[in-house]
Amino acid sequence: MKKSPAKTTTKKPARVASTDWALRLYVAGPTPKSVDAFRNLERLCDEHLTERYHIEVIDLIKKPQLAQGDQILAVPTVVRQLPSPIRKIIGNLSDTERVLVGLDLRPRAANPFAPRKGAKRE
Repeated sequence: MKKSPAKTTTKKPARVASTDWALRLYVAGPTPKSVDAFRNLERLCDEHLTERYHIEVIDLIKKPQLAQGDQILAVPTVVRQLPSPIRKIIGNLSDTERVLVGLDLRPRAANPFAPRKGAKRE
């Protein structure tokens, strides 16, 4: 009796294109805040970046030495590696507006006190 050949699957290399977003989420174990932060980040990325993002979760309980590279002082913290510039947000990421502005996914609201074009200042 012949054996059928084993199924092989090929994985695409984990590579980030220049238009993709590379995000790191630093956590300290599977705490409720860390789990919430991951779920909130994933939801926002799905809504605003579709499939143009990669989230790397770094557990500082397992690898505390990795906190130094991105100067992590509190957890959970998300660090936007790409696109430049690097940006950081601390917390469970439940404030959607704050996260969108902090990660530069949405432009800040216009200053309501700025003069309108063509208006004279007194």
